[in-house]
Order: sequence, then C-alpha cells, then structure tokens
Amino acid sequence: MAEETKQTGQQTEEVNNENGETVEEVFAEEAEVAEGQTTDEVSQLKQELEDSENRYLRLRADFDNFRRRVTLENEANEKYRAQSLISELLPALDNFERALNIEAENEQTKSLLQGMEMVHKSIVEALKKEGCEPIEAVGQEFNPHLHQAVMQVEDENFSSNIVVEEFQKGYQLKDRVIRPSMVKVNQ
Repeated sequence: MAEETKQTGQQTEEVNNENGETVEEVFAEEAEVAEGQTTDEVSQLKQELEDSENRYLRLRADFDNFRRRVTLENEANEKYRAQSLISELLPALDNFERALNIEAENEQTKSLLQGMEMVHKSIVEALKKEGCEPIEAVGQEFNPHLHQAVMQVEDENFSSNIVVEEFQKGYQLKDRVIRPSMVKVNQ
C-alpha cells in the first residue's frame, strides 16, 4: 500500500505506488507520453487540415472552370441561336433563287417573278440581320474550310487553285460555316 513519510523541516509527502515510483515520476512519465501523443495528434491534424485545404482549392478551381464553361456555352448559344432555323431555310432559299432564274414570257409571269424577288430580298435581309452572309467563291482562292470542291478543270484564264464556278452558294453565320460552297476549282 501507500506509505507516507515526513521529512524534517518540510511538510512534503511522498506517495509510493506498487512499483515504488513517486507521484512526480508517474506524472512526468504521463506528461511525456501525453506530449508525444499531442505532437502526433497535432501533426495528424495539420495533415488533415492541409488535405482539406487542397480539396477545397481543387473544388473551387473546378467550380470556376465550370462557371466559365457555362458562360462560354451561353454566349455561343446566344450568338448562334438562329443556326438551326437558317439551316432549315437554306434549301428554300436555293429554290427561290432557281425560280428567279426562269425567263418570264408574259406580263403575268413577270409580275409573279417581281413578287418573288421582293420576298427573296426580304428573306436575304432578315438572314443578314441575324449575321448570315453568303460565302464569296468565284474568283477566290480555294479554301477547304469555306468551299467544297466537286469538280476540277484546267482553265488558262484562272490561276491554279482558284474557284472557277459555284454550283451551290455557301453561307456562314458570323464566323461559323453553316454550309460550304459547292465549287469547281482550277488545277
């Protein structure tokens, strides 16, 4: 059991445990163990904090990238909102142009063609307001991004790689090609 000893001149008490250690020694050992555990816990908590900060920074960067991507997509959608409508109108516009190339034989046909020209002109103006422009082809250098070569000829009147004839008009909406021009190119 525990024994109490008194020293002369002092009121200090020493308590011995079963192993013969004093209370101060036991507390010193426990303090060292607790200090070692605290150091381990602190380093572990620091590592967890650093990991959490890295996760937070990655998530924030991902969110910023997502927000930027959505903004760009919305701007592109707004810029090219009429693309599907224009794509659907182009065959009708081609048919209008073919109909306008018919020779009028009488006054009734001439007035009908004149009305069709006005309708054609208003459709072309509406397309221009939306940013749709025909692609210039004849006399231009062949550009595979703007032109689709369907024939090649050898014509001494044109330089090499120059568009000689346009079979079907091409159109672009702002800076995006909706339909390339079908052309004949000089070799």
